[in-house]
Amino acid sequence: MTRAARNGFGLTLGLAALVVLLALASLMVGPARLSPGDTLAGLFSPDSPAGIIVREIRLPRTLLAVLIGGTLGLSGAALQGLLRNPLAEPALFGAPQAAAAAAACVIAFGLFGATSFAVPVAGIAGALVSIGGLVTIAGRRASLTVTMLAGLAFASFAGAMTALILNVAPNPYTALEIAFWLLGSLEDRSADHLLIAVPFFVASWILLGLNARAFRVLTLGEDAAASLGVAIDRVRLMVVIGVALGVGAAVAVAGSIGFVGLVAPHLVRRAVGSDPAKLCLPAALAGAALLTAADIAVRLVPAAIELKVGVVTALIGVPFFLLMIFSERGQLEGAPT
Repeated sequence: MTRAARNGFGLTLGLAALVVLLALASLMVGPARLSPGDTLAGLFSPDSPAGIIVREIRLPRTLLAVLIGGTLGLSGAALQGLLRNPLAEPALFGAPQAAAAAAACVIAFGLFGATSFAVPVAGIAGALVSIGGLVTIAGRRASLTVTMLAGLAFASFAGAMTALILNVAPNPYTALEIAFWLLGSLEDRSADHLLIAVPFFVASWILLGLNARAFRVLTLGEDAAASLGVAIDRVRLMVVIGVALGVGAAVAVAGSIGFVGLVAPHLVRRAVGSDPAKLCLPAALAGAALLTAADIAVRLVPAAIELKVGVVTALIGVPFFLLMIFSERGQLEGAPT
């Protein structure tokens, strides 16, 4: 085993252990503080007060934080590998915004209930249109500038559509609830939300995982990858569908949570190396740890109402994104339009 492989294996094990520790901490943190012993006992005693708190309130929330964070981290790594773009991330390409607009439309007009499978399906359709449209418009040889401008256009249009939906919604109370939901939150999530999202998450992981090896060949360029037997159009389609499945389901159950897909891959990239195929699993684990830690943080901040986790990830992600822009400034200035 090479040194890089040993480093990657050690990093993966360390991140997996960190996710487990953060998940246990998430089960203990809340208005009713529980000791580690009470938390573990509550997991196996559903009728006790601790069991009700842990199993019915905190466990679904914790599992969703891990699954959503992992899905967003994997999606960001997949898009960066597909587009060979270090700034690629679902939120920058309008996927969460488009998914939120589609899901908000379904909820605001009473077409289906908030816990219906129609909500993630609508979110997936919105994300699919956004990412698929971006890949189509940007083209195979789009510069970094063109890709970002196309993503900004999709995100702005989706945001405008969401605002329009909130303005014309027949029930103002539903519109207000959707407005808070769009900020991104894992508060008051239940097993029903898990049942809605998990099938789409698993499908997303499978599609992105099956195409991870193609990202390694794509570093040589699409023409070289095609000459080596990579079906470029098929890989592009599978990655777009995989990201849309994961992002759409995440938005449907937790609202818009941005920048996890940007930050997570870059946290582990230096340790993993330049091979994008080896980045996917560590990026997923880093995303799970990042979102779980953010969800713990919002419960520790003293406030009249709980801080939205989407606000925390944005506060972390925006400075990180600006730093990435600064580091890539030479490429941006020299990129052809």
